[in-house]
Amino acid sequence: MPELLALDDALAQLLDTLQPLSDTECLPTSQALGRVLARDVISVCDVPPADNSAMDGYALRAADAGQELPVTQRIPAGSVGQPLAAGEAARIFTGAQVPPGADAVVMQEQTELVDGRLRVRAAVSAGQHIRRQGEDVRQGSVVLPAGTRLNPMGLGLAATAGAADVVVCRRPRAALFSTGDELVMPGEPLPPGAIYNSNRFLLRGLLEGLGCEVLDLGIVPDSLDATRAALREAAAQADLIVTSGGVSVGEEDHLRPAVQAEGQLTLWALALKPGKPFAFGKVGGSWYVGLPGNPVSSLVTFLLLVRPAVLKLQGATALQPRSMNLPAGFDWPRSDTRREFIRVRVGADGRLERFGNQSSGVLSSAVWADGLADLAPNTPFTAGTMVRFIPFSELLA
Repeated sequence: MPELLALDDALAQLLDTLQPLSDTECLPTSQALGRVLARDVISVCDVPPADNSAMDGYALRAADAGQELPVTQRIPAGSVGQPLAAGEAARIFTGAQVPPGADAVVMQEQTELVDGRLRVRAAVSAGQHIRRQGEDVRQGSVVLPAGTRLNPMGLGLAATAGAADVVVCRRPRAALFSTGDELVMPGEPLPPGAIYNSNRFLLRGLLEGLGCEVLDLGIVPDSLDATRAALREAAAQADLIVTSGGVSVGEEDHLRPAVQAEGQLTLWALALKPGKPFAFGKVGGSWYVGLPGNPVSSLVTFLLLVRPAVLKLQGATALQPRSMNLPAGFDWPRSDTRREFIRVRVGADGRLERFGNQSSGVLSSAVWADGLADLAPNTPFTAGTMVRFIPFSELLA
């Protein structure tokens, strides 16, 4: 048995080894959701481009608010009004440019019209309800730096800064296959001793969610020759090879010798529960990661190790999920010698609830859960202890 490597050490080694892909492409901003910027997005304009009204109401001089004022013009959004003279008011709508001479906007609910003249029924201060030119973004400023992974808000910010197109890193090509003679596909008859291949769906979904182009090589028989052939096929087409199963120490676990025969293996076996069998190396010009066959082990090792690796390949700068400390709503009297990540969810009282069966084969626990609780090795605790919680919303984003 190899010496078990700590999770943080394994992740640091993996990320130190990987380098971002150098290829880029220019995409319309509307088509760049989930992609990682290869170049800064620089604003071509001030946002807002001019002082504008934050609401429907009346533009005026604050000093004139105590008088009844004639309404001399109407300024809808998209129009430019005339300069406002002292003692006048302008009907204005949300987003419309504030006319020269006005220094405040009064919301329409705080006004009334008496014989066509405006009467203000509230105190008015200079600058109120005016969005100032450039208060959000200044022309020439970097609004989204290279390395940003674009979410819907990022797309909106790029658009408001005038970016019709963005330069992004190309999608990583990931080859995926499972090993195991016991695996069959859903929809096929399930013979004695067989199980349906959940990892093929789980891992493909995770890879596509991270922006990868997935080459699905299916199920590879439990033989060294077949495994080596699948690795060669994958390496000829992909930047990253991801496998599940066959990385442990059984007689039918062929991936370790296959990778060593076709390339090199630099990581194997983690001080992690679930997920001790984990392999990392290289086959030809492709990076290789081998995940455990049990579905929860495969999920946890992917989220903790493969996710940041895929993000780094795309040039992303934010690689780690955000976490928080929450009180445990359960006792943990028998801590493992390995670092554990258990499936939990946040209860109505704000405390973490754990799924009763933490077996690495119980995938229903991950559907039930909100995220993972990160438990230190050899550290039992009682209910109320603060525990690090990583939401799935962070790990799947």
